[in-house]
Amino acid sequence: MASEAFNPFRMAQQQFDSIAEKLGLDDATRDLLRTPDREFHFSIPIRMDDGSFKVFRGFRVQHNDARGPCKGGIRFHPQETIDTVRALSMWMTWKTAVVDVPLGGGKGGVICDPHNLSQREQEALCRGWVRQIAENVGPFQDVPAPDVMTSSQHMIWMLDEYERMTGKKYPGFITGKPVGLGGSLGRTEATGYGLVYTLREALKELGINIADTSASVQGFGNVAQYAIDLYRSYGGKVVAVACWDQKEQKAFTYRKREGIDLKPLLAITNKYGEIDREKAAASGFDVLDGEAWLSQDVDVLIPAALENQINAANAATIGAKVKVIAEGANGPTTPEADSVIRERGIHVIPDFLANAGGVTCSYFEQVQCNMNYFWTRDEVLSKLDTKMTDAYYAVSDLANRRNLVLRDAAYMIAISRVAEACKMRGWV
Repeated sequence: MASEAFNPFRMAQQQFDSIAEKLGLDDATRDLLRTPDREFHFSIPIRMDDGSFKVFRGFRVQHNDARGPCKGGIRFHPQETIDTVRALSMWMTWKTAVVDVPLGGGKGGVICDPHNLSQREQEALCRGWVRQIAENVGPFQDVPAPDVMTSSQHMIWMLDEYERMTGKKYPGFITGKPVGLGGSLGRTEATGYGLVYTLREALKELGINIADTSASVQGFGNVAQYAIDLYRSYGGKVVAVACWDQKEQKAFTYRKREGIDLKPLLAITNKYGEIDREKAAASGFDVLDGEAWLSQDVDVLIPAALENQINAANAATIGAKVKVIAEGANGPTTPEADSVIRERGIHVIPDFLANAGGVTCSYFEQVQCNMNYFWTRDEVLSKLDTKMTDAYYAVSDLANRRNLVLRDAAYMIAISRVAEACKMRGWV
């Protein structure tokens, strides 16, 4: 988990400032883009199952909407902070811009632990969140989606509350909905699959056959599970997975040198992506320290958990064979760790490009809702593959032309697009 000293918003601003300097952005544009346009803090009182009332703290941050309505997930997490939400909203602005979809960046959250809340209490929290922010979100303002520890069920509760309040049907209010209730086929797989589409192209550029590679993954939630699924279908071998253990309140790494079979591992995993440690050990896994995923003898690392997971303290432990890091999480690598990784010559596919499959498919979901016509899964994933591949090569081509790492090239493309939209609107 992130240390108390780590501030993701400061990190997001540090990354922005570095690129703003390289782009020569004027002071007004820098001031506008390095802070959110607006943010909301609110209290959500709900009646608990035992009859008592409890007040939860909620947030929504809208970083920038020059290119379209804000877009971004809602996290339920006990360590949620406003600075985390600010950082994530900023990264969402760059994410939508780098894959060139007409949306801006937003993010939301509630400080809570769904492990300790019943389904009814979680429903009350979802409806309460919408009631507090309904006037400032919507299909033409700001479109929420699932994120850490939220799901399609949470999204449909939120949609239902919004439609009750407005008295109208607004399927485009929120994305990540269940299929059959305005959700898109392929949306569940989108972030993990999108990551592997970019990884596939990066390995091609490096002259490496994906079928000859091995990987170690941090996290075993939605993103990691589908990334592993597609990566294995291309012939890659996953040898280690790290995830949080709620009972022990710490992370463990689960390793099988001969390769992990996904289905049996999913059978001993709960809905939060937490693997049953005792069952894993009984089925032949080596159970290692939570950071052991980083030092494995593999070609590819996929951090797909939380921010600040590869940092100054542990970057030196990255396995000697590692050639590519594909960032499934938001902000998993700190600028200090980036320096170490750069010296090693490791190819990093940055988070807001690698994990942009989710927002890309959310955009597809909005389009389908607006048309009231839905595509097949193959059609969705084919469009996603095209969008992610095109975005990867746009970033890679700029990186090669300007002798940049991919992260800097991706930031240059994204920030330039947003800055241009702000200028054209006359904001700066």
